[in-house]
Order: sequence, then structure tokens, then C-alpha cells
Amino acid sequence: MASPATTQTVRPLDTLRFDTSGPPQITDVVAEHLRLLGARSETPGDLDMPDRITLAGGGFAPAHATTTWGNPGSGLVDEATVQAATGMMAVHGRRDGGPRGLAADYAATATAVLTVQGLLAGLVGQARGAGASHVTTGADRAGLLAVSQYLAAAGADEGEAAELAPGGPPFTSAEGVLFELETLDPGAWAAFWRALEAPTDAIRAGWRPFQFRYATACAPLPAVLHTVTLAHPLVRIRQAAALSGAEVCVLRSLAERAGESDGAAPWSLEPRGAGAGRPATRPTGTPTPSPARPLAGLTVLEAGRRIQAPLAAHLLGLLGAEVIRIEPPGGDPLRGMPPACSGVSARWLALNRGKRAVEIDIKAEADRRRLRDMAAQADVFLHNWAPGKAEELGLDADDLGRVNPALVYAYTSGWADRLSDAPMGTDFMVQARTGVGEAVRPGDEPPAPSLMTLLDVLGGLHGAEAVLAGLLLRERTGHGVRVDSSLLGAADTLTAPALRRAARGEDPRRPAGFRHPLATADGWIAPADGSAAAAAAYDLRELSTREALTRLRDQGLGATAVTTDLCDLHDDPRFAGSISRDAYGAPAVPNPWSLA
Repeated sequence: MASPATTQTVRPLDTLRFDTSGPPQITDVVAEHLRLLGARSETPGDLDMPDRITLAGGGFAPAHATTTWGNPGSGLVDEATVQAATGMMAVHGRRDGGPRGLAADYAATATAVLTVQGLLAGLVGQARGAGASHVTTGADRAGLLAVSQYLAAAGADEGEAAELAPGGPPFTSAEGVLFELETLDPGAWAAFWRALEAPTDAIRAGWRPFQFRYATACAPLPAVLHTVTLAHPLVRIRQAAALSGAEVCVLRSLAERAGESDGAAPWSLEPRGAGAGRPATRPTGTPTPSPARPLAGLTVLEAGRRIQAPLAAHLLGLLGAEVIRIEPPGGDPLRGMPPACSGVSARWLALNRGKRAVEIDIKAEADRRRLRDMAAQADVFLHNWAPGKAEELGLDADDLGRVNPALVYAYTSGWADRLSDAPMGTDFMVQARTGVGEAVRPGDEPPAPSLMTLLDVLGGLHGAEAVLAGLLLRERTGHGVRVDSSLLGAADTLTAPALRRAARGEDPRRPAGFRHPLATADGWIAPADGSAAAAAAYDLRELSTREALTRLRDQGLGATAVTTDLCDLHDDPRFAGSISRDAYGAPAVPNPWSLA
């Protein structure tokens, strides 16, 4: 291919072209991201062609990707059936006490981002001397990745630290305004509720389920807390938040988000000072890239918290990079978050298995110098610290760029500085602010952000996608790159079809009953979206799940059983042999793509 040092390009896919075919829920997102990265469309999507994407030009051998809903014969034929089989409906429905479909095409969106990742990784591998690759991405694997932390917890050696029962935010003010509440501080939680004169025992009992809702996807709060907010106007609730240090965010509509949207890409890439493409000195024995491991030989330093940045780094590790996790003295406290497998948090393992940890006290100048020395030999530095923290520590893109001009510096944030009135940049607050609460619920239900960590996971996928784009741009230009991604970008990607409907003046929400599973005598089934209206005419409540599926299939209707116990995924023939256990005994989902 062309020499990276001499290729003239501004975006990583400039001078490349692509063509797509396959289900538009997936390929439309793939095409949009490839365009934003600089590629131009060769032909319009063709639903009658195999589900295949080809990316070519720029001196590269053609890169191919194949997308599927699921394994042949699995019955996974669209978004609804994938959500049902992978456990997404079960996790999303915990707040409601039964499985519920996400009205947004979450599995398809995640599959599209993973497909772009695979294509970018293949081109990075080619630029580094590997052969051309073919990536296969399945929506079933994307769905399993989305529930991987919940699956790991379900298969742990001990039970959950908080009750799995219906309930949770949003709360409602006296005027009927829905709002989210956020704080990571138990003192602020207590002060907020005391300011609203909530009972002390309810305040105390509510903290644990509220704190663990990120892990459990439900929050069985004392009912009196909802009663308390109903007794106060929004202005009083805002005052209580301001006095306590908690934050509230009123749920915005999709129409409001469409009206303010700046149309920005979900990530940004900024070439920086000229470098050498990648550090020139590599230790003897450094792995060489291959089509299956295109990032082999590259080093990623990850200083991540919670989900977003750790997941991004985890994906880069699956593509062959060595990931070195920067942890505080004593190690990441989330290693001990219950439930555990062999003494280590099952959820933590889902995001961090296989990484090498180095303890660094970023508050100490000596350790910051040590971190800069490590960055001088790395390819990527990835973090999701609070806004302004990197600059305060002397560890921002300019600081690390001085010791390594070829570095890809990646920041995964909540808001990317795109909204002036943004609240705390956590998953549920971003869902509330961007209309996701409307997008994930059909029109006959009140808006409510999902308690499944939709944006943390999709934001992690965007973070890995942005890093791969930065690595490719570095290979093509010889410059270091700063890349930024955010939960806001993930929200806009997920809600893009609904935002387009809102911009046209149409109802952006899905119709009443959309993706509601149907009860059987011993469980639930989910019709395929195209079969839902006809399937709803059948009363299946006295039939077993097996009998109900047979009844619908005999009528030519697509449907699949809803997974309600995530532990059943291990032996589910729809995912035969795909879920394993790691060295600690924790459940591990398969790589989301296959590269060959």
C-alpha cells in the first residue's frame, strides 16, 4: 500500500470507496460512519444482495465485512428476535417486572459500529504489513456483548449485592414533569431527600438499590420516595438538588433533541504534531500483526473508570493490542464489586480480563512522570476522567504529545463539550437529556431511560471505533492524533432514525405495543417485527413456549423464545458453543467479530 508518511489525507478513509448490502438497520449506520470517516459510496445498498460491505481504494487491498442477525437456523432474523434471544429484553425489562423490547434498534446499531471497527482494524493491519482481512459480525454477538456484565454477574459464585426487583427512576414532580436524579455520593443522596422531607428510613433504604442500578438494571426504591417528589414542584426539587450537590435532569423529548442537534459526528479526530507513524523502537519478540490480530504489537494505556473506556480498551485488546490498565494504588476498587468469581468481581472481569495492570498514583508528580515515560513508548492513551482532570494533571494531549508525537490520545467523555447546559455525564442522565427515554419506549408508555447501561456500552463501542480511526489516520499521515468520543455521540447514533422522523414533523416514537413479548404458559416469545401484528391475534397463554412457536411458524410467522434467565444462554442452541468461562470461572461472551 502507499507509504503512510507520504499519503495525503485529512480523514482516515479519504480516497477510499465502499458499497453495502443488507438490512438497512445495520448498513445505514455503517454507511453513515464510513462517509463521516471520509469514504465515498460506490453503490446504493441492495436488500437482495448478500449482507456484505466492501471498502477499497487508497492503496489498500479490498476489505470485506459480512453482517448477520444470527446463526443459520437459529430463528434470529431481525432486531426483535435478537433482543429476545440474547437476554436484552430480560435485562431492559427488569424495572417493569418482565421482559420488554427496546423500541430503538440497539442490537443493529451496535452491530454496525462493530462492523466499522472490524473494517478499520483490517486496514490498520494492512498498513502494518498484515494481509487483507474479512470481518464477520453478528447481531447475536453484539447483543451478548451488550449484556456481558449482567451475564457475568448471573454466573458468579455468589448472589447480587442488591435486590433484583421491579422499580426505579424516573421521578415525577407535582406538575407531572418526569426527571432523572443522579449522584455518586451517599451524603448528597441523603441531603437531597432530607430537603424534600422524605422519611429517614426510606432515604436509608433507597440508597443501595439506587447506587447499584447501573449493575442490576433495576432499582426497587421505597414507593414513598416517588410520593415525595409528586408533592413538590420542579423548582423546589431543583433547589434541593442544588443545595445537596445532587443533580436532576428533566426528560427531554426527541423533538426537542432534533431541534437543537448540531449534526456533529459521534467522534472527532484531530491530527497533531508530525510523528513517525508509531514508535520506532519495539522490543525483541513483539508480536507481528495478522489478519486475525491486526493490532498485535501495539500498546494501549487505559486509565478508565466504570464501563465506557474499559470496554473500548477491552475491544482493542481482542483485536490484538496489549492493554495496560492504569489503576490507583491498591488496585481498582471495582475489582471487589460483588458478585465475585474466585474472589474477583464478575462484572469487572467482563470488561478487564486479559489486561495488565500497573498501579500509579496520578496525584503524585513522580508517578505522573512514570506515566509520561510509559506513554512515550505507547501507541494509544485512553481515558475517561472528569472534564478538565487531564489538563490539571499535566496529562492532556499536548503534554503527552510532547513525549510521543505519534501518540493516539483518546478521551471518552459524557458530552464532548457539545452542550452548554449539560448535567453530569453519566449514562442515565445522557439518556434523559437526549430523548433516549422516548426512543426506547413505544408511544403508549411514558418515557423512561432504560436502566440497562445502553449508552455506556454503545459509548465504549464508539470509543474503540474512534481509536481505530485514529490509528489508521496515523498510519496514513505519520501524525499523532487526538480522538474524542462521548455518550452524547452514542445517544445520537442510537436515536438517529427517530430524530429524522421528528425533524420531518412525524411522530418519532414507535407505535403502541411495539416489541412487546407475548406470554405463554411457561415463558415468553417475541415475534419478529414483521410478524408482530399477525402474531398478536393469537392467544398463546395456554400453550407452552415450544407449542406457541410451532403454532406461529406453521402460519409462516417468525418468532423466538425470550431468554429470561441469563444463565440459560450457556446451553442455548441458538448460541451453540459461543459462551465460555475465563480463568476465574466467570462467563465470557465470544468476540463480537471474526477476522480472517
